[in-house]
Amino acid sequence: MKEFDRLVAILEKLRSPGGCPWDAEQDHKSISRCIIEEAYELVDAIQSENDEHLKEELGDVLMQVVFHSAIAEDRKKFNIKDVLNDLCDKLIYRHPHVFGDARVSDSEEVIKNWMRLKEKEGSKRARTSILDGIPETLPSLLYTRKIQSAAGKVGFDWQEASDCIDKIKEEAGEVCQALQAGNRNQIEDEIGDLLFSIVNLARLSHVDPEAALRKTNHKFRERFHEIEKEARKRGLRTEELSLDEMDRIWEQAKNKTNVRIVGTGNHSKS
Repeated sequence: MKEFDRLVAILEKLRSPGGCPWDAEQDHKSISRCIIEEAYELVDAIQSENDEHLKEELGDVLMQVVFHSAIAEDRKKFNIKDVLNDLCDKLIYRHPHVFGDARVSDSEEVIKNWMRLKEKEGSKRARTSILDGIPETLPSLLYTRKIQSAAGKVGFDWQEASDCIDKIKEEAGEVCQALQAGNRNQIEDEIGDLLFSIVNLARLSHVDPEAALRKTNHKFRERFHEIEKEARKRGLRTEELSLDEMDRIWEQAKNKTNVRIVGTGNHSKS
């Protein structure tokens, strides 16, 4: 495709002698954070439902793939064609119900076949655990969900989402005990255990905890903006409002959107 070839040629030009000094100096590690940032910006564009924004962010993610491929080609390791061919081979191999004679009844069976074929392929890196290959650099909520899912595939899991509730109550009690003891390390450990249990509940309820938390963050921002707006209307700084006043405005904003948010106290709305 000529548009894709154009992008590859642009990256080659940027990294060539006489091109862009910054682009020429980059290596895989120096731009590794960029793909994470671009991926988050892509998700933000998807959430915004703005097609122009989405188009732009898809381009930025694609640019990172081509950039890394250009760096690898300069190192004489592989090029973008190798990346594309490996991807095409993998997609064909993992979809035997489309490109072969396999038969599947539904999407759940597709997923099971995909995982079976993935394990059969083996890995380019030695793995001794079912958890190997899940990058620890993932955002913590996503990493937690992935390691829980992996453990669940071999039967180490709760049977039902409701089974997690007692565990969450137990972990919340241990957080309270740690707070009373005033041991910072213990508090951190127990809060981590509580969050881990909550991710389990979300996963078994077929809820993406990252998406759920992002949705709540959005609601918090919208309602806190109402507090700031009211303060400006009164000619005050936000901190000059009393906590009771802030709570009243919060409740009004909450009722306006007709969405229930459960608070854990005057200072903590979620």
